[in-house]
Amino acid sequence: MASQDSFGAKSTLDVDGKSYEIFRLDAVTGDDVDVKTLPFSLKVLLENLLRTEDGANITADDIRALAGWDADAEPDKEIQFTPARVIMQDFTGVPCVVDLATMREAMADLGGDPAKINPLAPAEMVIDHSVIADVFGTPDAFERNVEIEYERNRERYQFLRWGQGAFDDFKVVPPGTGIVHQVNIEHLARTVFTREVEGELQAYPDTCVGTDSHTTMVNGIGVVGWGVGGIEAEAAMLGQPVSMLIPRVVGFKLSGDLPEGSTATDLVLTITEMLRKHGVVGKFVEFYGPGVSALPLANRATIGNMSPEFGSTIAVFPIDEETVTYLRLTGRSEEQIALVETYAKEQGLWHDPAAEPRFSEKLELDLSTVVPSIAGPKRPQDRIQVTDAKQSFRGALADYVTEGEQETSGYDEEVEDSFPASDPPSHNGNGSERPTDHLSAAPKDGGRPSNPVEVTLEDGTKFTLDHGAVTIASITSCTNTSNPSVMIGAALLAKKAVEKGLSRKPWVKTTLAPGSKVVSDYYEKAGLTPYLEKLGFNLVGYGCVTCIGNSGPLIPEVSAAVNEKDLSVVSVLSGNRNFEGRINPDIKMNYLASPPLVVAYALAGSMDVDLYGDPLGQDAEGNDVFLKDIWPSPAEVEETIRGAINSDMFDESYADVFAGDERWRSLPTPEGDTFEWDSESTYVRKPPYFDGMPAEPTPVNDIDGARVLLKLGDSVTTDHISPAGAIKKDSPAGKYLAENGVDQRDFNSYGSRRGNHEVMIRGTFANIRLRNQIAPGTEGGFTRDFTAADNAADAPVTTVYDASVNYQAAGIPLVVLAGKEYGSGSSRDWAAKGTSLLGVKAAIAESYERIHRSNLIGMGVIPLQFPAGESADSLGLTGEETFSFSGITELNEGRIPRTVKVTATKADGSVVEFDGVVRIDTPGEANYYRNGGIMQYVLRNLLKG
Repeated sequence: MASQDSFGAKSTLDVDGKSYEIFRLDAVTGDDVDVKTLPFSLKVLLENLLRTEDGANITADDIRALAGWDADAEPDKEIQFTPARVIMQDFTGVPCVVDLATMREAMADLGGDPAKINPLAPAEMVIDHSVIADVFGTPDAFERNVEIEYERNRERYQFLRWGQGAFDDFKVVPPGTGIVHQVNIEHLARTVFTREVEGELQAYPDTCVGTDSHTTMVNGIGVVGWGVGGIEAEAAMLGQPVSMLIPRVVGFKLSGDLPEGSTATDLVLTITEMLRKHGVVGKFVEFYGPGVSALPLANRATIGNMSPEFGSTIAVFPIDEETVTYLRLTGRSEEQIALVETYAKEQGLWHDPAAEPRFSEKLELDLSTVVPSIAGPKRPQDRIQVTDAKQSFRGALADYVTEGEQETSGYDEEVEDSFPASDPPSHNGNGSERPTDHLSAAPKDGGRPSNPVEVTLEDGTKFTLDHGAVTIASITSCTNTSNPSVMIGAALLAKKAVEKGLSRKPWVKTTLAPGSKVVSDYYEKAGLTPYLEKLGFNLVGYGCVTCIGNSGPLIPEVSAAVNEKDLSVVSVLSGNRNFEGRINPDIKMNYLASPPLVVAYALAGSMDVDLYGDPLGQDAEGNDVFLKDIWPSPAEVEETIRGAINSDMFDESYADVFAGDERWRSLPTPEGDTFEWDSESTYVRKPPYFDGMPAEPTPVNDIDGARVLLKLGDSVTTDHISPAGAIKKDSPAGKYLAENGVDQRDFNSYGSRRGNHEVMIRGTFANIRLRNQIAPGTEGGFTRDFTAADNAADAPVTTVYDASVNYQAAGIPLVVLAGKEYGSGSSRDWAAKGTSLLGVKAAIAESYERIHRSNLIGMGVIPLQFPAGESADSLGLTGEETFSFSGITELNEGRIPRTVKVTATKADGSVVEFDGVVRIDTPGEANYYRNGGIMQYVLRNLLKG
């Protein structure tokens, strides 16, 4: 629909003789309007509304509300944001394409035109989440891992090849190219987008939504974009705007310069800690001030990447000279670069270091105060100064060591400080406290828990393994591998270490998974590859590896020792996620660190070392070698970068990026507008979302007789809910695959099988660190089945999946009880899809993270909150009650009820009643819920249109 242009904003912009239609921000004027001092991010949203104004979804009043933004007001005005494009990775993208293929059939079943089901906004997918570091530490690791990847994923890749041909405006970057976020900033992102609309070539800010929460990495080059669930991404692909409240915007002022010895990783961990402490969930964060100009683009991208870790929707940097320099370096055309600079300056989107935009809240950081840091052992916001890392590890270890399975070992130093006077609260994988008798106390002699075991490798190497051993050291793509300063820094440190005669400890699995081929190119040009390989950091793949749980198995003898002695061993990775159970099932403690520190910990071999005070090893003469002896100076790093990186590398790497290698091009590809589902496939199956769906929605109903499937504590992440990582043989998903003729060695990961709802349902709420409080004493995907006993107290323990099958067969709806920050973590659509397909109709939590709350609604699950200050425990709820919810039917009358009445009936007939706060926050979300979900809403709208 053409813009109504109520403000006369339509204009033209000439750039080097080429004319573009633009919508001028300064056309919006009024008594309460000051567009010039709006934050950069809101200017981008304002242009979006001006260009898409249609009098229905986007009105002149919406534009006035945004232009007259009150920085101090709490968000209450809904707007409809239309992203320029959608970007996907294959784990979350495959279900999108599966759903689009299913929607084509549903459209035909309802008498509509299947061809209407096509991306209406450009959609790009990067296949980057399927490579697993099975092989490491050998020259052929990359080739062998790619070969295994294709063997495991042939069905999925053939399906995606079909989608690339069947759908318009859908492009696929094949495997072995790079990680989505790095490919996005290095090649796909435009900063200023162009598209022909009704015969006119329009120019407007590049914006995007992505099916990965770390889509925010693109914020570093001035692109407003964020992660959404796959179901929201599908709607955006189909032309549906993203419903959102005009947000509060937090201004983060930067000044000064990073000191020598501190890296971009240290900076981002400091910012993550500051913003998580401040509280920015649901808000925009925008960086400004003189320190921005001094910050390299790669550092900006690193900060933007970790926006989900501090909880904001975006963490954006405005466009400036550094943006333009980066676009030129990465091979963008001079025509595009000229357009970016001219457009940004014309529209007031160019950064002024001296300007003070209006912000809702402000923070400030002097970059010179940043010190070397890591974060862990289970949350990215738990920053630790490297100088304190050893003591912090010792203090945390008690939470991970089970009683009766350790010997004690005294220390000859810091004995009294091995544990703090008051131990920190011990937490399980979902944040609720473990029973204290499950944990070891600090040993009486002031040492730490110790449980040494002798290990002999296949080649005869012998060593002693104990708690704190670094068993994975991974320079892994996502946060840091797009950043030449830390990547070159790591390689130079490796060079100096090798020259000193140091080597990695034999129990450390070392992997290198850069975000793009460009990294390998500049390593080769700088002559640094041999030194990394000498320490075992051989290339294992280009993609999201360790950070997503695709770390592959530990060294077999190490894994056996860890499991035999229940050792609390450690991973150190350069990624952004370190939640429990995520990195590797054998590893309990995970630490985020810069790539140079990853190399350092591979040399040290343990978290129980002082990197600054203890030697990393000895040289050929037997002299101690310390970290300071091999740490490269900023001048060395910069000199290497200048000599090793140029724009030709980017031109060559991305010259034919969508074509793929011979493996990709030779895949047999199905044809036709609709997909021919293979009933034998265990990777791609037609989901049941539209089965029996009528053309018009049926009224929503109140919920009666619901049972609790899970009662959870605080900080339950989507990693705890959504299937991820390896599939265990004895799990419901493993049994399903075995029953369908799949050998265990071919199980692959949950992520690779996201296109098969049968696997994904069975893996929902099955994380090995999840603790369901209605099944005490268990860990993992277990619950109690109240259909299997007359008395709730006698209900047997079974898997979450098997219980849900019985509940659904009995027609019993289900509810999940949770604590604070329910659903934090990655934007995983299957955390909501799996919840819905298990039969859950409502969730009640103390608070939600933004994406999961929205995704629950998108799958027809109503999110409720306990009254302020209340929780399941304070209300006396055990999870054995029967629940009813009344007042939901108000939604049928076009209203969103503020609360619904929740009645929980105990086995003895006593009742707990409270008002559950309805967290359907916008009219758009109400429409999704009335239709049974966002996909059903979109399908019905397209059917009518």
